[in-house]
Order: sequence, then C-alpha cells, then structure tokens
Amino acid sequence: MDTPDQLLRHAAAALSAALGLPLREARLEAQILLCLALDKPRSWLIAHDRELIESAPATAFAALLERRQGGEPIAYISSEREFYGLSFKVNPDVLIPRPETELLVELALARLPEHRACRVLDLGTGSGAIAIALAKLRPQAAVTAVDLSHDALEVARANARRLNAANLEFAEGAWYAALPPGSRFEAIVSNPPYIAAGDPHLAQGDVRFEPPAALASGADGLDDIRAIIGGAPAHLSPGGWLLFEHGYDQAEACRRLLQQSGFREIASAADLAGIARVTLGRYG
Repeated sequence: MDTPDQLLRHAAAALSAALGLPLREARLEAQILLCLALDKPRSWLIAHDRELIESAPATAFAALLERRQGGEPIAYISSEREFYGLSFKVNPDVLIPRPETELLVELALARLPEHRACRVLDLGTGSGAIAIALAKLRPQAAVTAVDLSHDALEVARANARRLNAANLEFAEGAWYAALPPGSRFEAIVSNPPYIAAGDPHLAQGDVRFEPPAALASGADGLDDIRAIIGGAPAHLSPGGWLLFEHGYDQAEACRRLLQQSGFREIASAADLAGIARVTLGRYG
C-alpha cells in the first residue's frame, strides 16, 4: 500500500508525461482524481499525506488516472466544473465551461440593470453556465436559455435546480425558432459553435470528447454566428445588446457582420490572455 503523497508523485509524473502538462498542474489533477477515489476533500489529503491507502480506493484511483492519461477531460471524469464562482455538473452532452467565457458574463452584467426587471436570452446554453450565472447575479432579470439538444437542456435544468436559479426558463430548439413569436430581450448572449469544420484542433485535447455540434460551425466557423446576428434585430428591445464569444481570429469578421446588420457601439473585448474573445453591439 502507498501513501497519498507517494500516489500523487507517481500520478503527477505519469500525467505530465502523457499529456505534456506542467508538473504542478499534473499534481493538481492527480489530487482531484485521488479525492474522487477516496470520496474525501482536498484538505483530507494534506492532513493524511502519510496514511496508507487501502487497496479499493487505490484501484479506483488507478482507473481514474488511466482515463485521464487517455485524454478524457478532468471535468467529465469528475462530472463537475467551476464557472463564475459556481459549481456546475457536466457530462459529454455539454461543452465544458471555460474561464475565458467568464468575460462574456462580465460584459453582459455591465449592461444589465441591477435593480429593475429585464429580459435576457442565452442561445446555445449547454450546461446552463452563462444563463445561471446571469440569473443568480441579476435576480430581477427573467432569463431564457435555449438549446437544440434535449440532453444538454436536461443538464442545464438540473444545474438550475441545484443552484436555485428560479428566474430562469428553458426552451428547446434551433436558436430563435425555440422562442414564442414576438419575444424580445434587453440582452442576447451566446457562446456558439465557432470552430471551422476540419480544423485540426477538433482532433486535439479536451475537444475530442466534447459534443461536435457545440464546436464546429461551417467552413469558416461563422455559420452559427451569422444566424445569431441575423436574427437578433427581431428579438432585441430598442437599445438592446448582443454579446457573443468567438474564435481568436474572428473578431474583425464579427464586427463587420454586426455593422452589416445595423448594430452600433460595436466593440471586441480581450480575455486575460489578450485575445479578442467577445464581440458585442447595440441595436436600435
């Protein structure tokens, strides 16, 4: 039998070699997996780093480690991912929420009133991360979350129940077609598919395990963004905002599409890595 410290050292080295992770990041992932196998919090590992681990949890840890070495995302193995300070359940039916997408939430919050009612639409909600974060931080807002995938909506609904997001409703369908006629919103947000079909990144890293329909969008990656921009004027209240995430090299094209559709106050915002990640505009 090994101690947690011994298991973690061996596991971190294995993950680093298999996935090319920095050793510190590999050890953190190993800790997450060991906590899952032991059904213990991370604080337990620190307090019991020299305690011998029984064979059953050690075997379970080895199985989890093998899955991660094969490239399966840590979020799918643990069934959990933190986003905007909230813990979301995730599975392969939904895209894994990423830290870069928190920028979209921040920009939307800055444009939504804090103390009066408003309506917000999240297109392609997936796990519900964006919609639920906005609903929690703007409790007077009525948030509608749309997704084409029934399975994804089941994940989002479960997250909304767990996180007590009562001011949130869901609709199943393709973008605006899921909405009742005449629906209008003060803000429309989206993290749509935006990778070009055939892009080599689709065969690399975590995205190999994520739902393809949530990733790729036509030859240039902009098909869904075109649909979202094209339909937004009919569903925005006067002066309403459209904000959406896009690829690292798509900001200029997205600004041009907004301009062609009559938007104003068009801008792109960079994430912490300095990459133009979100483009937005105001209509009417």
